[in-house]
Amino acid sequence: MLHHVQIRQGAYLPHWTADGGTYHVVFRLVDSLPIAVLEKHRSEVKMLLAAAAEAGGLPEQQANRLRSLFGQQIESALDQGLGACWLKRPDIARLTAAALQHFDGNRYHLRAWCIMPNHVHVILRPIGNCSLPTILKSWKGYIAHKANQVLGRTGEFWQPEYYDHLIRSERELVDTVAYVQNNPIAAGLRNWSWVWPSPA
Repeated sequence: MLHHVQIRQGAYLPHWTADGGTYHVVFRLVDSLPIAVLEKHRSEVKMLLAAAAEAGGLPEQQANRLRSLFGQQIESALDQGLGACWLKRPDIARLTAAALQHFDGNRYHLRAWCIMPNHVHVILRPIGNCSLPTILKSWKGYIAHKANQVLGRTGEFWQPEYYDHLIRSERELVDTVAYVQNNPIAAGLRNWSWVWPSPA
């Protein structure tokens, strides 16, 4: 059982945090989703949060609905492989994987990760005083800088907001790791190298 669960409001989404928590995080390329998909998702999230505020809080059922909305609207659109899909390039995927693994065991413990053509899944547990927002800022800033150099471009690389889900049980952790491992197969990608640990 997790203790001291807190809710922090991001730019568009609420973020649940807990001491010693393990998280499933998704961050995506800046051009990975059509504006219409984003606006629909943000509108429905806003209505759900407004209803929760009137009720005096966001119960677990509402939190599960937020997660379901993300899966139905955002994940399904991401898996269509829209946008420039820079992460499909082996050189960009390789530097992304290296960045994810660089501070494993120091700032966080990795449980699984998957680099898709236009987004990234990571399951991790921050260590000590290292916070999830700080870890994400470090990853995204470093990867964007290096990837833009490789691509010979400037400008935004990642969408500023990211999605995270606080994993609440061992069963949920096992299921989430399996989901991340199998995401390439579900998206129709065959012999995809950029997933760890590899599915059995």
